[in-house]
Amino acid sequence: MTIIIAGRFAQQDDVQKAIVALQRAGAPPEQISSFYVNPAGQHDVFPIGGDRDESPGAEDSDKGTAIGLGAGGMIGGAAGAAAGPVGAITGALVGAHIGSLMGSLSGTDENKDIPPLRQSGMLVAVSVTSEEEEEKAIATLRAVGATCVERSQGQIINGDWADFDPLSSPQFI
Repeated sequence: MTIIIAGRFAQQDDVQKAIVALQRAGAPPEQISSFYVNPAGQHDVFPIGGDRDESPGAEDSDKGTAIGLGAGGMIGGAAGAAAGPVGAITGALVGAHIGSLMGSLSGTDENKDIPPLRQSGMLVAVSVTSEEEEEKAIATLRAVGATCVERSQGQIINGDWADFDPLSSPQFI
């Protein structure tokens, strides 16, 4: 495996400019790869679609749903009891529903241990073999307008990043 430097571009014309600039900077054409990265959730890793079997940060949402269901049902039932038996049942059902929704949301962690996601767009990557080549690749990609420049490891073989994993956490530079 070698070090790979990659940058994201929004336009195909910018991708072509980046490839030309990397070649002028000394990168061999077979060590440059360009391709489109789909948005998160659209990589079709599973046969029924999607990238993951469970959304990151949603591990505890079942517990939150159960707690919210119970608490909301009791509060809604008590509040509806003033209107009689039908009010108590209706209040319990409405309270349980609202409580389960609130509980499931409180059971998710928005930022807890969720790695950064790679944004969709055109990616231009180049394999480098030295620190000097790495610095030159970073400077070249930035000079032609790359955003989200990242460092990774892998193999670019004949212009194809053979072991690219769209779900891996990017190491932004």
